[in-house]
Amino acid sequence: MYTCLFRALVPMTASDHITDWDRYWMQRALELARRGIGLCSPNPVVGCVVLDRTGELAGEGWHEYDLVDHAEVMALRAAAERVGDRVRGGTAYVTLEPCNHMGRTPPCTTALIRAGLKRVVAATVDPNPGVTGGGMEALRAAKLETSIGAGEKEARRLNEGFAHWARHKQPFVLMKVAMSLDGRIAPPAGYHAAREPYWITSEEARAAVQPLRWQADAAMVGIDTVTADDPMLTDRSGLRRRRPLQRIVLDSALRMPLDAKMVKTAQNDVTIFTVSNDEARIRELNARGARVEILPAESGRVPLGKVLDRLGAEGILTLLTETGTRLNTALLAAGLVDRMHLFVSPQIMGSDAVPAFRGMPGFVHLGEVDVERYGNDLGLCSLLRDPWPERSGQ
Repeated sequence: MYTCLFRALVPMTASDHITDWDRYWMQRALELARRGIGLCSPNPVVGCVVLDRTGELAGEGWHEYDLVDHAEVMALRAAAERVGDRVRGGTAYVTLEPCNHMGRTPPCTTALIRAGLKRVVAATVDPNPGVTGGGMEALRAAKLETSIGAGEKEARRLNEGFAHWARHKQPFVLMKVAMSLDGRIAPPAGYHAAREPYWITSEEARAAVQPLRWQADAAMVGIDTVTADDPMLTDRSGLRRRRPLQRIVLDSALRMPLDAKMVKTAQNDVTIFTVSNDEARIRELNARGARVEILPAESGRVPLGKVLDRLGAEGILTLLTETGTRLNTALLAAGLVDRMHLFVSPQIMGSDAVPAFRGMPGFVHLGEVDVERYGNDLGLCSLLRDPWPERSGQ
C-alpha cells in the first residue's frame, strides 16, 4: 500500500538534507505515532517506518507503554520478519530522536545500528536536556547518516506534554475556555439553577472537548465551577486510554459537596487540592474515594505552582484546565498556561454576565492561531509557551 509513489522523482541516495521522499515517509510515521495517543503517557508518542535497501517498505511500529517496546524496535522486528537481511542498508524514519540510554528497554540507537541501517531520519530532537542530540550523535559515531527536521512541526505538536514535562517536571497546561463573543462564560447570578450546566457553545463544540480530555492525563476545575455546574469532568470520547483521566479540583476552603457528581463517581481518580486542615471533612471525602492533598497557602489560596509540581511528580504530562474567571485569570497572570483553546459562540451576553477573565495585569498575545469551526461556533487554538528547545542544526 505504501510503496514508491515518488521513486521516479526523488533520488534514493541518502543525504543530510530533507527530501520530499523523506517527508512522505515521515507523514506515515506520524500517522503511526498517533495510534499511541492516550496509551503512551508518561512516555512520548512515537512512530517509526523502516525501508529496506531498495527503498521498499519493510516494517512499521509505534509505541504503547504497556507493550514496553519502543517504535523503532517494533518496526525493526517487523522488517526482519518481512524482508530479512534486506533491511541492511535501509532507512528508518522516526518521529522522535532515538533514545541512547538504558530505561525500561535498551537504547534504540543500539537496535538501529545492529540492524545495519544506512540512514536514520528523525522529525525532532529528544526534548530531555540530559539526552538531547545524544541519540543522533551515537548514530553518526557508528557511521550512519542522519537528518533531523522532516515533519518537525507535527511531531512537536504531538509531544508538547512530554517536552514540557521533560524540561520542567510540570505538566503542559492547556486552557480550554467556552465563551461568548463578548468574553462571557456564564449568565448573571440567578439566571439559571445552581449546579446545573448552562451551555454557551453548540453541541458540536462541546463534543470537540472530549478529544482534548482524551489526550490529557488530567483535567482541572475550581470549586466555583463545581458548585455552579456540578460537572462530571470525565473522558467520554470512547477512545482507548491507558490511565484513567485524573480529575483535579482546587478548593482552598474545602467546600466540595459530598453529593457532587465528581465525588459520587470517584474511583481513585479525583484529587482535591486545599489549604484547609478540616480533618473531619477530609475523612468524609477520602471515604468516598476522593483524595485530599493539603498544600501551604499563598495569599490564602491553593498555590498553583505547587499543584503543578505535585502533578508533574505523579507523571501527569498534560493538564487540561476548564476553570472559571478567577483561576483563568490567575493561571494566565502567573504565566502558567502553555496553550489556549477558545470555543467562541456567536452571541453577546452583556456586561452582567460572568467574564472569562477579570483584572488581568497585562496583555496576553496569541501567536499563530489555528481556527476551526464547530457548527456556528469558532475554535481558536494558540501556543503561548513553546515547550521545545531550539534546534541548533542537524
